[in-house]
Amino acid sequence: MEMQKAVHLTGKDLTAMVQLRPQDVGKYAIVPGPRDRLDVLMKKLENPVKNFSFMEYTMYTGAYEGIKVTGINGGRFSTDTSITTEVMCNAGIQNIIRVGTCGSLDENIKIGDLFVVDEVIRGDGVTPYYVDKDFKTVSDKKLSDLLFEIGQGMGLTVHRGKSWTTDALLRETRELVEGKRKEGARTVDMVSSTLLTICQTYNIKACSILAVSDNVVTGEMGFMNPLYYMAESNLIKIALELVKKLEGK
Repeated sequence: MEMQKAVHLTGKDLTAMVQLRPQDVGKYAIVPGPRDRLDVLMKKLENPVKNFSFMEYTMYTGAYEGIKVTGINGGRFSTDTSITTEVMCNAGIQNIIRVGTCGSLDENIKIGDLFVVDEVIRGDGVTPYYVDKDFKTVSDKKLSDLLFEIGQGMGLTVHRGKSWTTDALLRETRELVEGKRKEGARTVDMVSSTLLTICQTYNIKACSILAVSDNVVTGEMGFMNPLYYMAESNLIKIALELVKKLEGK
């Protein structure tokens, strides 16, 4: 017996399963990875309403200075990020802003700095199922330019450029890292490639801004560093300011 459907479960199917409709969400989505960062975002929105809770992921929609904004803990890795990104795209969200973390591949990019992703070297295992090897994964330029300008305007240290996304956190060998650095990567994360690629396939504007948590080159770990926690907090401030600018406020 042959498989009955061309695809077992599509993004449209999953969006219907969680009973999410276009009128339930905002034009803008801010997408942290962990739930605790989503909780911080929710405290800044007026009257957030839970859209759905599915597996470990929860979506809310509220208002920020009169602007309808959606937030979801959108995944820490490529696989779960692909699921939540498909839901957002199929729900009709028009601008998706990833607020995440990264490791630095540049000794001049320090723990607590911020990094705006312009382009991604795809090292994840999901996107080959969406696009071919020559596909160029990029952020929306207008969104990235605004993120960079807002961060600098707040007096923060913000870098930008090419990032590398990997699924193999514990296999960041010297040889592999040096190879990616030669390709131009300045940071490494585990989400941006998947989120940005899927958004591109749906023609949805998306961007990614990351707080530097560690430095792969020097070996420095900053997960308990106050500068890193401050950077995490600044990510949400910048994302909300971006929403305001896009609305002309």
